[in-house]
Amino acid sequence: MRLAWLLGLLGLLPFAGSALASLALTGWQADAQIWLRGYGAVILAFLGAVHWGLALAAGESPFNRQRLILGVVPALVGWAALLLPVKGGLWLLAAAVLATAAAEQWAALKGAILGGYVALRWVLSLGAAACLLAGALA
Repeated sequence: MRLAWLLGLLGLLPFAGSALASLALTGWQADAQIWLRGYGAVILAFLGAVHWGLALAAGESPFNRQRLILGVVPALVGWAALLLPVKGGLWLLAAAVLATAAAEQWAALKGAILGGYVALRWVLSLGAAACLLAGALA
């Protein structure tokens, strides 16, 4: 699990770099917001893919319907965020990242996801959402 934490925290670097660039680099704000929105959409799709993989690995499980839904919805929301004006897309992505973490918290309470994963996801989700919101407010 240590490697997952390390890689997850490293995965926040593009969020942080793009958010900082959107706040601090005059003349690069619009580009940095586009980078941030693109990375946010990619990561949101990745979060859904985790649950698609869990569903496929579980075989017949009472949680598979929810896992498959949670596997697809984040990618669709990420795509929608790419179609919106940049700032609107950043707001949507921030909300979706947090909503995905909340859904995972609920799934963990039902025994469908390991608690250690959810703790990691909350840390990463809060970091990602903060950067997405910073970019939206820039």
